[in-house]
Amino acid sequence: MKKQFNWVLAAILTISGASVLTSCSKDDDNAVVQSITKESFTLWNQCEALTVLQDYVKDVTNPSSPNFIKEEDRIATFDMDGTFVGELYPSYFEYNLLEYRALDDASYEAPKDVMETAQEIRDFVRNGKKLPDHFDMKHAYAAAKAYSGMTLAQFDDYVKAYAAQPANGFSGMTYGQSFYKPMLEVFEYLKDNGFTYYVVSGSDRFICRALVESIGIEPNRVIGMDVKLMSSSQGTEAGVDYTMSQKEDLVRTDELIIKNLKTNKVLQISQEIGKVPVLSFGNSSGDCAMHNYCMGNKTYKTATFMLVADDDARDHADLAEGARREAKWREAGYHVISMKNDFKTIYGDGVVKTDFTFPVE
Repeated sequence: MKKQFNWVLAAILTISGASVLTSCSKDDDNAVVQSITKESFTLWNQCEALTVLQDYVKDVTNPSSPNFIKEEDRIATFDMDGTFVGELYPSYFEYNLLEYRALDDASYEAPKDVMETAQEIRDFVRNGKKLPDHFDMKHAYAAAKAYSGMTLAQFDDYVKAYAAQPANGFSGMTYGQSFYKPMLEVFEYLKDNGFTYYVVSGSDRFICRALVESIGIEPNRVIGMDVKLMSSSQGTEAGVDYTMSQKEDLVRTDELIIKNLKTNKVLQISQEIGKVPVLSFGNSSGDCAMHNYCMGNKTYKTATFMLVADDDARDHADLAEGARREAKWREAGYHVISMKNDFKTIYGDGVVKTDFTFPVE
């Protein structure tokens, strides 16, 4: 009877939305179940998006449900910038990093085209000048050049050093701390319910790895923009003809392989994960293809979520653009997460939005 009661209690707690951690020990052939509960979403207001997510997870993890998904197929994909990492300070982290690299880093002499691209970022950030069309690709080619020759360890250190700087437009936070705290609770909730999640970003894969290391996301679960790598002594020889020695390092080259946006995200998911996701989280049009790929899963029930930057009190947001996006995402069948209405906090205690500041040139 005691055993039956414990399993019933565990089921009730799971249905209530709390995560249940169980451990069993055998004593005189009687299994003793110890249940420890933790509240999953302390930083969220009760809202439509959260209800949808919890109802979905309860359904697909219930072995008695016709929508049950076996654990190895519980795959979730997350965009990074603007989905669980800040992107409005006042631009993407990787754009700010290139601007610094080309225009402010005295140890680096940038090629002319890299300087031009960095200056366009600076003019956008400081003066509101519109970026050229297809700037995402222009930036990608410039970034490939800007860090060419760095070993992976050197680049990781470079990214982390910049990430330790105060985040522009905020007090009490560095770039490397600028995670949306409520979204980190989503990671924990999914992990507790047997999901495996991947970061699928348009930003450089190794920038993403450096940023998410502090929140425990393993590097093999990060997909992003890629440049070609080579061995430090490989020279012009093809990798298929060259044998790397134990003393060599891997270095970045200036050859762009892929900018991981839109349908490229889908191609990378297919190649690197090998399964169609059942959950997908994003915030922009660059994530729509990934969401649609998820929704086209022919085997399992799915859900997709778009986060809307609609909070101009605690973050930097374009309210009119946020409203346009919300309408567009709902029409597409995505569930909308409102930063303003759904999050009790964005970056956590002690972080305050400020005006942007720039050094005098």
